[in-house]
Amino acid sequence: MLTVTKLAKACGISRAAVLYYEREGLLMPKLRSENGYRWYSEKELKRLKDILRFRSFGIPVADINNLIEHDDTETQSEILKTQFNKLEQCISEFRKQQSAIVALLQQPELLEKNMVTKERWVEIMKASGFSANDMLKWHQNFEKMEPAEHQLFLESLSIDEEEIKRIRSL
Repeated sequence: MLTVTKLAKACGISRAAVLYYEREGLLMPKLRSENGYRWYSEKELKRLKDILRFRSFGIPVADINNLIEHDDTETQSEILKTQFNKLEQCISEFRKQQSAIVALLQQPELLEKNMVTKERWVEIMKASGFSANDMLKWHQNFEKMEPAEHQLFLESLSIDEEEIKRIRSL
């Protein structure tokens, strides 16, 4: 049996998060001792892991109970499809934002004012959640869609000619 704190640690979340899921009716302790301590079994641990898995998909807390409680695959499928469509919308919005950035970058005077270097650009991309692989894909798409503009963008970052060739050949 696990206390709230040990359950939280086992799942890498805060104690407050466990109590929040209890308030929302998603996770109930197996039992409460006379002194008010909550005790959780392996079953609740598994349930919390399921809750966290669905939260990592961006599923709203209000929909998680339906996913966990119902063996109705139609209901589960509908909730997951709805979330998939929401994510698709977000991705579409991010792509529009990327296009806007690319449009701005096609104006070299903006880059000159800000003096963006390769190192600074990589920092910005990492801070935005881009992995090295994401950045590679970004360059590949840029090269495929707008090769001449990609060249200008790389030059604006003061990257030497050899490295530009290497990046564009990827």
